[in-house]
Amino acid sequence: METIDLVKNDLNSFNDKKRGADLLKFFQVFPGGYGEGDKFIGVTVPNQRAVSKKYFKEISIHEIEKLLSDEIHEYRLTATFMLVLKYQKEKDENRKQEIVDTYIRNIKRINNWDLVDSSAHLILGPHLMERDREILYEFASSKNLWEQRVSVIATLHFIRNNQFNDTFRIAEMLLNHKHDLIHKAVGWMLREAGNRNFESEFEFLKENYKKMPRTMLRYAIEKFPEGLRQSFLKGEI
Repeated sequence: METIDLVKNDLNSFNDKKRGADLLKFFQVFPGGYGEGDKFIGVTVPNQRAVSKKYFKEISIHEIEKLLSDEIHEYRLTATFMLVLKYQKEKDENRKQEIVDTYIRNIKRINNWDLVDSSAHLILGPHLMERDREILYEFASSKNLWEQRVSVIATLHFIRNNQFNDTFRIAEMLLNHKHDLIHKAVGWMLREAGNRNFESEFEFLKENYKKMPRTMLRYAIEKFPEGLRQSFLKGEI
């Protein structure tokens, strides 16, 4: 039996139909919803992480790629967890590059916010730390919601290393985006930048906050002192 079959068998053993039905609503799996067409078997994230830790060393990149192409959401998320673990544990630079290439090649299968948020800053972020970051701007400019979310979430790694410029540049590119999942992601990254360097976030917001969607702004200023937060919300800055 191949490792991919063992992974699927373990995940299927945690199958919870009621939870799966609830997840359809939570991830907006309905016509016009951002998760339209996705399928769930009802496996909790802790159980998916346990399965990923159990098999990530032995599963091949080729098998992970197969899981990423599966219609079952939990298979793809577990594959994403395993790809992250492989990247984090790998010492050989050529094999790390293969993992990154696999991630980018399958970027359209990293197609919900949980897959993006558990991988972009843990694979692309560190990989691009000392490399050209143009691919993030390509993703930000694409018409694919998840590629756009990847572009900004990947910058969390830079933020944690006190580099904020890419976050602000990509935030500006996504400032007029129509989807609240981008509003939340951008606001979240702006808040993270502000947690490291308040002045840099404040200057960005002062210049851009009146053009920002309300949700993006609320996320960005969530940790501000209440008086200052209200001033932004009232447009008095």
